[in-house]
Amino acid sequence: MLTRKQHELLMFIHERLKEAGVPPSFDEMKDALDLRSKSGIHRLIKALEERGFIKRLPNRARAIEVVRMPESMTPAAPPAPRARGFSPSVIEGSLGRVRPVAEGESLTEPVVVPMMGRIAAGVPIDAIQNHSHSIPIPPDMLSPGEHFALEVRGDSMIEAGILDGDTVLIRRGDSADTGDIVVALVDEEEATLKRIRKKGASIALEAANPAYETRIFGPDRVRIQGRLVGLLRRY
Repeated sequence: MLTRKQHELLMFIHERLKEAGVPPSFDEMKDALDLRSKSGIHRLIKALEERGFIKRLPNRARAIEVVRMPESMTPAAPPAPRARGFSPSVIEGSLGRVRPVAEGESLTEPVVVPMMGRIAAGVPIDAIQNHSHSIPIPPDMLSPGEHFALEVRGDSMIEAGILDGDTVLIRRGDSADTGDIVVALVDEEEATLKRIRKKGASIALEAANPAYETRIFGPDRVRIQGRLVGLLRRY
C-alpha cells in the first residue's frame, strides 16, 4: 500500500513516460507534488523502488522505469492528483473504532486496532505508510472514535515516558490542544511524534529530550494526524 504522495509521484512518472517517453526530472517531480525540496522526492523515489513499483537504471541520468502499478488503480482514476493532504489508511467500519457503551453495560472484549507502521520520536521519517497488521487493545485504554497504533523509533520523547520500541495508541483527528502529544505530518511527507505548542500563527513541535531542539513551522506546514491516548510496552 502506498502513501498518497508515493501514489501521486508514481502516477506522475507513469503519465510522463507515456506522453514523452522519458521520466520527469527531480525538479519537475518536486513542482508537481508541491514539495519544498528535492530531498522529499529522493525519499519517495527510494520508497517506490523498495516496494517494487519502479526501477532505477544504473549509469543513466533520469533513468526510471515503472515496473508495476497499484492493484487498486482503475482506468478512471486521475493520472496525477495534486491535492495536498494526507490521512493514515485507517480501516473503515468497526476496526479501531470504539462504539458507545449503553448505561450499565460493561465492554470487556478487546478492540482490534490497525498497526500503521512506525513513527519517529527523533528525526522525522517518511509519512505513515501502511496497515501491516492489527493488534487487540483493552477497550478501557481507548477513547471514543477511531484509533490506530504506531511503533516508536527514536528517543526524543523519553522524558514523556515514551521509549524506542514502544507502541503508541493514537486517536485519529486533525486538531489538538497546546501540550498534547500528537502525530504531526510536516510538509506532507514526514511524520513525527512530538508535543505541540501553538505560538501565535506558528506551531512548535517540542521534543521531551534536551538533546533535540524544538522545531517551529508555519501553520500550513504541519497537519495533525491524531493525538496520543495510550502506550504499550513489552519487556
